[in-house]
Amino acid sequence: MPKKLSKPPRTFQDFSKTFPKLRKAWDLLGDAAKDGPLDDRTARLVKLGVAIGAMREGAVHSSARKAVALGATREELNQIVALAASIIGMPSAVAVWTWLQDPSSKE
Repeated sequence: MPKKLSKPPRTFQDFSKTFPKLRKAWDLLGDAAKDGPLDDRTARLVKLGVAIGAMREGAVHSSARKAVALGATREELNQIVALAASIIGMPSAVAVWTWLQDPSSKE
């Protein structure tokens, strides 16, 4: 059963308060991306793959946390790292795997 998604990290909340227009634009981008046939869980796993490919640590943490909240398993997240390894290379795959072990990816 999917978990309840925790609040965004404090840093993101503080950034949003400081830059409310940027937060609104961010929310609009997220809303626009929901238009299409992918369910939320699948879309989140795709976003995790994109974050991994772009080597964006914060986005990996966020996408992993949100994917787990939507019912994704640790095994599925690990498979995404394995799939990415041949594209991003072993050192990068190991780095991404460590990001997924971080508590901020599991909340």
